[in-house]
Parts: sequence; C-alpha cells; structure tokens
Amino acid sequence: MARQIYRRSSTGRWVVGILLVALVVAIGVIVFVMGPGQQGAGADKPPQESEPVNDVNSSEVAEVQFKEFVPKSPSGVEIESEPKLPELPSAAPEQASSQAENLIEQAMQSLEGTTPDVVKARDLLNETLFLPLTGQQRETVKQKMSELSDKWLFSKTVYSGDSLCENYTVRPGDTLVQIGDEHKVPSQILMRINNIVDSRGLRAGESIKVINGPFHCRISRSQFTLDLYLQKTYVKTFPVGLGKPGHQTPTGLWVVEPGGKLVKPTWTDPSTGRTYRASDLDYPLGSRWIGLVGVSGNAENRTGFAIHGTKDPNEIGAAVSRGCIRMYNGDAILVYKLLEPGHSQVRVIE
Repeated sequence: MARQIYRRSSTGRWVVGILLVALVVAIGVIVFVMGPGQQGAGADKPPQESEPVNDVNSSEVAEVQFKEFVPKSPSGVEIESEPKLPELPSAAPEQASSQAENLIEQAMQSLEGTTPDVVKARDLLNETLFLPLTGQQRETVKQKMSELSDKWLFSKTVYSGDSLCENYTVRPGDTLVQIGDEHKVPSQILMRINNIVDSRGLRAGESIKVINGPFHCRISRSQFTLDLYLQKTYVKTFPVGLGKPGHQTPTGLWVVEPGGKLVKPTWTDPSTGRTYRASDLDYPLGSRWIGLVGVSGNAENRTGFAIHGTKDPNEIGAAVSRGCIRMYNGDAILVYKLLEPGHSQVRVIE
C-alpha cells in the first residue's frame, strides 16, 4: 500500500512540474511576440483612445513628429489627395463686382415671401464667395450662410432640390456606420440631425435624413479661422489657435488620418516628459483628437499634427501651439462629428 501511495504521489509531482514548465514557456513566447514596444505609449507614439466614441470634444498634440508618409491606413482606407476645394480670390477689391452684387440680391429675394427658397439662396451666396468681394461683404455672406446652415444642414428637414442632403430609407441589416460610410460622413452627425439617441434602434423601412459628404476645412493662418465646407459649399466659420513662431502650422493640404480620430487620448508632453491621462485634473487636451497627415505643399509627408480642443479659451485666436489647430471644445466636438477619415481635407493657407 505504501508503495502505491508513493507511486501516485510521484506521478502527481511529475504532472505538476510539466504544467509549470509549459506555463513558463507560454509566458516567454507572449513577451517575445509582443515585445517591449507594447508595454506603454512613448512620446513618439500616437495618442490612444481611452473611452467610447460617442459625443465630441478635443485638444492638442505637442511635439511635431516627422514620420514617413503612408498613403493607406492599416485598415486599408485610401487617402484622397486630389484637392477638393476651389481657390479663393487672392485679394479683396475696394468694391465688389457687379456679378457678385447681383447674386447677393437674388439670394436675398429668394428668402422673401411665405415660402423662402433656402437651397437657392444658399447656392447663390456660395457662388459669390468665389468671386471678388470686399472684406465686409464676404463676412456678411458668410454670416448669412451660417444662419441658413441651421435650416438645411443641422436640422431634420430635407429641402426640395437639395443635392447635399436627402431622405434615405433604411434597408434590412443597415447600420448608421454603414450608411455614413456610403455617404462619406461620420455616423455621429447622422445621429444628431435625426435625433437618434441609440443607433441600435434603427429600423428597416424608416426614413432618415442623410448628408452627402465629405466635409472639408480651410484654415487661415492670418485670420486664425477655420472655414467648414460640405463638399464645395460653405457652412460656417470657427475661431482657432495655431502654431507659435518656430512651430508654425504648415501651410498646404492635409487629410484627416484614417484611424486618427480619438477620444480623450493619453498624451506625453515632449518638453517635460510627463504623460497626461483623461482622468488627470490638469489634462491639457479636450475630449477629441482629429489626427492629420500632410499631402502637399509645406505639409507634404508630415504627421503628428491634429485639430483638437483646449483647456484654456485664451489660446483661441493666438499663435501658441506647437503647430496643432486648437478649437473651443464645443467647436471641436462638432467638427469631430463632421470630418471623415481618408476623405475630409484640411487646407491651411496664409
């Protein structure tokens, strides 16, 4: 009996030993495959998403990174590098052209009466923006178009004859993400304009408003402004903060980086080496990050820049960043909901 007990005990210890060796080998393989680079985000790595992407907001990336430009993201999303926005007149004349004045007058007339033609007025005013206008006239046209955008864009209403917005009948199996991808806009803006609280409640056969994207931006370094466009139609203007001397925001064409839209990213300040997380009370970034990749001009092949919010409103309208485009957090939230990775372009001009 004693020999039998000893024999079983020896066998048990032998089995346990084999299991321990196998466990050590498995751990070694995992460490080797993942490597030390997987154990934390360094200052030269992109910010990491720290919460679900639902609402919106954002802030800044510190040091500019010079990396090799990659025309495709790991997910295979191609970057549209051909410029989409037409050029603006290079200088403001002392007096607007008669053609511009006629278009403005027609636009105002189309808004009169009991049935204003919002789409016609929008399109006429948009046409004037690409004609010679005095500074005051340009601001007046933009202000009116911004007011009109609340009607034709940021509401559930779809106006007759509008090529930029339309009604869409949900098909079986549709998701808001798929619908947004088809129309080159993020699903978040579709949720907003259709008052959808939970995207899982989408039902086949129901009609929703969709936007035919993509949206683009034109940023003026001299004016500290970001003009938002849907395709080639002006929507509204936002004030921004830009790069300080020695770190000026590069002019040229940028595209929203595929995979570059992040929520409250963890960020390491390259000047101090301190790593900030979203839970930190002095977290310097807003809740959204819109990464950019350079396509042409002084921006070509450059990465590490982004559009984001700021914890200090006094930074807006000033040259204070390391090259990133800072916005009021509420504005950054809205822009985050509009720009589509790989499709939305950002043109920075002097």
